[in-house]
Amino acid sequence: MMKVLELKGVTKKYGGFTAVDAVSLEIEQGKVLSLLGPSGCGKTTTLRIIAGFTSPDSGSVEISGEDVGQLRPYERNVGLLFQDYALFPHMTVDQNVAYGMRYRGTPVSAVASRVKQMLSLVQLGGMENRYPNQLSGGQQQRVALARALATDPQIVLLDEPLSALDAKLRLELRIELKEILRSVGATTIVVTHDQEEALSLGDEVVVMHAGTVVQRGTPTQIYEAPASKFVAEFVGRSNWFYGARPRRSDSGMSSYLTGDGVEICARSGQEGSSADLCIRPENIELVNGSAREPVDYPGHNVLLGVVLDVAPLGADVHVVIELPGKSRLLAIRKNVGRSQALLPGEPVRAVFSMSDVLVF
Repeated sequence: MMKVLELKGVTKKYGGFTAVDAVSLEIEQGKVLSLLGPSGCGKTTTLRIIAGFTSPDSGSVEISGEDVGQLRPYERNVGLLFQDYALFPHMTVDQNVAYGMRYRGTPVSAVASRVKQMLSLVQLGGMENRYPNQLSGGQQQRVALARALATDPQIVLLDEPLSALDAKLRLELRIELKEILRSVGATTIVVTHDQEEALSLGDEVVVMHAGTVVQRGTPTQIYEAPASKFVAEFVGRSNWFYGARPRRSDSGMSSYLTGDGVEICARSGQEGSSADLCIRPENIELVNGSAREPVDYPGHNVLLGVVLDVAPLGADVHVVIELPGKSRLLAIRKNVGRSQALLPGEPVRAVFSMSDVLVF
């Protein structure tokens, strides 16, 4: 597939602070790439460099094989959806969507039909004459998206596109946004600090930290095989046992002893070194029962504990287990009703596969 965008060793500094540090990445035609990371990691600066609002100190930006470093933002065939939507309050929906096309010299005869097509795509047909202050937040977001797509850009750049919306509407529009981008085959970069947004929208996810790319992969790879402790901590929920000491190894598996005296079996790390162990809450199965009852779970860790807290959260239930030594474990199980409910104070076994333990 053809590369639509390629960044080569892009660096940007502000005084002594390096916002973007030798970032190289590329995106192919029709793909959606999520740039994910905490505030200050460099993702928005990277987006601004692609758009042409910020000039890199070194490195290059190529769009469809052309170095666009000397081109102004409006000279790059890029569509933008800002975090605050940046709609013109004195213009109608029709005028907002048409603005970019008129600015770029689209024939007047083609503008009206293109606007109608875009508003139909974002399900805002019939609202052409409304002003932004007459629209809901979700409708404003759709107008901004229609405007970004109207010029048929080579790349669409979305900066925290759903952050201004409430949680329920954010979920609904996230699904719609993905469908719209897929239907028009838009090559898209989404900048976000929201893990779910990045993992659900992107064909691939680029995780950034301290101005650098620390991992790139499919959403499944990022979540299930994080390349570093930072990625494992930032993406998804995790239980951590820091500084666990290896005791014995056999067939690529080691027994680790945590600081609280809990023994956990996992794949072997570096010989003789301590390790940080990560266990995803959804990989933990909870089984009622005390230490006196027989246990047989080959290939699994079985930790005895006591239910400390139970929090039903819709389809899921978050259960906090207190282990010997006062360490705690979060487990997430499906809400299957009261018949299988756990109660605080009950003894429980936390069961999880040795292969599900991430070792750093």
